Amino acid sequence: MVKIKSVKGRQVFDSRGNPTVEAEIFLENDLSSSAISPSGASTGAFEAHELRDNDKNKFLGKSIYNAVANINDKISKSLIGLESDDQENIDKVLLDLDGSDNKKNLGANATLAVSLANSKCSALSNKKSLYNYLGNDYSLPIPLMNIINGGAHADNELNIQEFMIRPDSAKNFTDAIEKSYLVIQNLKKLLKLNKMLTNVGDEGGFAPSIDTNEQALDLIVNAIEKSNLEPGKDIVICLDVAANELINEKGEYSIQSKNFTSVEDNINYYKKLIANYPIKSIEDPFAEEDWESWKKITNEIGKTVQIVGDDLFVTNSKRLSKGVKEKTANSILVKPNQIGTLTETLKVISIAKAANFNTIISHRSGDSEDTFIADLAVATMSSQIKTGSLARSERVAKYNRLLRIEEELGNQAKMAKI
Repeated sequence: MVKIKSVKGRQVFDSRGNPTVEAEIFLENDLSSSAISPSGASTGAFEAHELRDNDKNKFLGKSIYNAVANINDKISKSLIGLESDDQENIDKVLLDLDGSDNKKNLGANATLAVSLANSKCSALSNKKSLYNYLGNDYSLPIPLMNIINGGAHADNELNIQEFMIRPDSAKNFTDAIEKSYLVIQNLKKLLKLNKMLTNVGDEGGFAPSIDTNEQALDLIVNAIEKSNLEPGKDIVICLDVAANELINEKGEYSIQSKNFTSVEDNINYYKKLIANYPIKSIEDPFAEEDWESWKKITNEIGKTVQIVGDDLFVTNSKRLSKGVKEKTANSILVKPNQIGTLTETLKVISIAKAANFNTIISHRSGDSEDTFIADLAVATMSSQIKTGSLARSERVAKYNRLLRIEEELGNQAKMAKI
């Protein structure tokens, strides 16, 4: 058992150029490792608190010096001398030290960076790959690859936030990447042919000036076919609606256009899209407190479509347990920074798996070169990983890590099942 010698926090920057927290842990055996907390743009109200200074004179209020100070003072003093291998104890100390329900005192961006850095240190100290340290059995996740951005992730007229592809017929992870690559490159050609911009949004997907959801879906189906792949078999389409951003005070949604319509109209609209396009997954079809609408859509289409709770569950065991009991979804998006420690993240994954929910390990729109979630997806045998398009190095870093893991596992490598 190796003890923690010191803990260091610092301000670094995420992929949107905003300040974020990095923590580095040093062990008594002279090993060290660091982790960086990501940051979301489309965030749920029930996520753990991201502590920012809100001083307009420092990085327009986005600096995180107070979170860094918490690491260098309170957290460091509490963790020095503790055994790094005891992750649950490390995370319990962080929770007790914060003392709030949502990490508002220390900041979830501070606690997460420390928690993940510690697990990396323990893996190094035990001379294991991170995924090998975190789990006992492994599978490579199927990528949910963002290829067209809308909503809060792009400056266009699309209300649905993400249009993604999933290479369901992939034999292995390398094959999954190749199939996705072909569709992305053919989509790029189609956009150019239609004199549309091929600039990319926060998560690497294209952000062209598209007016309707159907126009985006038609382009994706066309790109799949031009790749000599079969829509609905080789490649399916997955949506992230991010409906929190699209609800008004009357409980109506502007998912189809700028006009707000009833819940029932929007469920019928989803059914129409599913009938006309090879859509197999819908994330956040309704807002985070609209539990009845979630139950209704899961009951009506959940047998054939993956209904994914992100803002609904925010990687929170209490909210997930409610969702399991009330059958409000059949899948969960897992974002460690929504809850703030590794132990709590693993607990949520365990609850989801016990309920036969699909677990999808996810990045954030403001991410970094940190590849922790790739190892987490493999170690927890999560069915999918959502980490953006095959563009922007902070997204590609996760795919490259998964390719290395596949190579390391060799004949033991297998794809996850959905």
